[in-house]
Amino acid sequence: MPAAGDGWTPSREVDGSSGGPRTVNSELKKLVTLRVYKRRWFVLLLLCLLNCSNATIWLTFAPVADQSAQFLGVTSEQINWLSLVFMVVAIPVSFGTTWMLETLGLRFTLILGAWLNMFGGFVRFIGAVWPSFPVVMSGQTVGALAQPLIVFTPTKLAAHWFPDHQRATANMIASMSNPLGILLANVVSPLVAGRPQQIPTLLLVYAVPTGLICFLTTLGFRSSAPPTPPSVSAELSCSEPFLPGLKRLLKNRSYLVLLVAIGSGLAVFTCVSSLLEQILCVHGYTDDFAGLCGALLIVFGVVGAGLLGFYVDRTKNFTEATKINMSFTALSGIAFSVVSLLPQQKVAIAATCSLFGFFGFSIYPVAMELAVECSYPVGEATSTGLIFICGQILSVLYMILLQGLTKPIASSPLSTCGGAVLSWKVPLLVMSGLCSFFTCFFVIFFHTRYRRLDAEEDATYRAAHAAAPTTSE
Repeated sequence: MPAAGDGWTPSREVDGSSGGPRTVNSELKKLVTLRVYKRRWFVLLLLCLLNCSNATIWLTFAPVADQSAQFLGVTSEQINWLSLVFMVVAIPVSFGTTWMLETLGLRFTLILGAWLNMFGGFVRFIGAVWPSFPVVMSGQTVGALAQPLIVFTPTKLAAHWFPDHQRATANMIASMSNPLGILLANVVSPLVAGRPQQIPTLLLVYAVPTGLICFLTTLGFRSSAPPTPPSVSAELSCSEPFLPGLKRLLKNRSYLVLLVAIGSGLAVFTCVSSLLEQILCVHGYTDDFAGLCGALLIVFGVVGAGLLGFYVDRTKNFTEATKINMSFTALSGIAFSVVSLLPQQKVAIAATCSLFGFFGFSIYPVAMELAVECSYPVGEATSTGLIFICGQILSVLYMILLQGLTKPIASSPLSTCGGAVLSWKVPLLVMSGLCSFFTCFFVIFFHTRYRRLDAEEDATYRAAHAAAPTTSE
């Protein structure tokens, strides 16, 4: 039997003529048959576990690159490809994922992702039991195939299972489980695999949860949507097919501004996370300190995302929240670019990393909700998936650009880098410039009305009008 509904809270409708907010009588929404189910939290938990597990598969080897290279008998550059393969595979697979979510549904996509994630995890373990780098790489590639199937789903799951006053929070919880998985990998991998001979144990530690999560997802995810929709937009369920939706997005000016700005932001965060150790080691900062800064980036990011998601769910100020946070993110990025070039500035570097994560990470789930609002009735998977694809493409381009701008340093007495010492001054300035430019671009040029909220309120008023008694003279 379905659980009792949570009830509606007053929300905002954007007047198409003035753009100003107006209060909507929540009693009108009772005219539309809506219901929320307690099972939605279990469905959200399954997605969080799957997202977290896939993130640990992605970054298993990065914290123990030296041990992995020794055990598998390969170079550190080859070990780096075990992580980079996720970026390479995600770009072509993402287009198929958006089509799959819109056509075959949430349940089929997530179950397929769970099985690919499990298969990849155990193939990697087999490649460690009988040491073989090609087998381990094959397992990583299968895990990479699962990533888009998982990370594209939070917005769609929130739209189909949660009422309008919980959508941003649900999206935030599901989205932030990925960086929590990254944090978990950075903690667990060094603890379990301190020596090269412990790599098989490490891969078994990551493989076992994939099997359990796959079992729970296959049996527990019984339908793509609940029997009764939780919101008016879910009841309307008028998402456009993939190709028409894609064409509509490419003609939507507001969405294109959001696409480029958020895609660039994702790329900057990928670069900072990937290059943090190489940037800091030049001026005498240890790997342990770089790991601490990476952890602060994620922890404060999750806290910021939680607070912002809670705020946006109640105010529906998607645009204002995104613009303000992007501005503070750019300022934090500039500050990090300055202090990371100075020796003996641990407190300042840790503080700027915390602020960069607090404001930057919190943008992602809200921006995904904003993408749906400004592009409705295009499907959630299409509008958010295209941003992810843009972010992956720009990540590769930014990584190539930033590494190409480095210059060898003849002498650096403070350096703790294992190999050649490189100057990151120019790349950091370029990265700050890119972050600042796209922030200004978004703040100035992004303007939209909330199409999904408009559709919900329009449907509610039509239902109220249809239910109103008529009189005749």
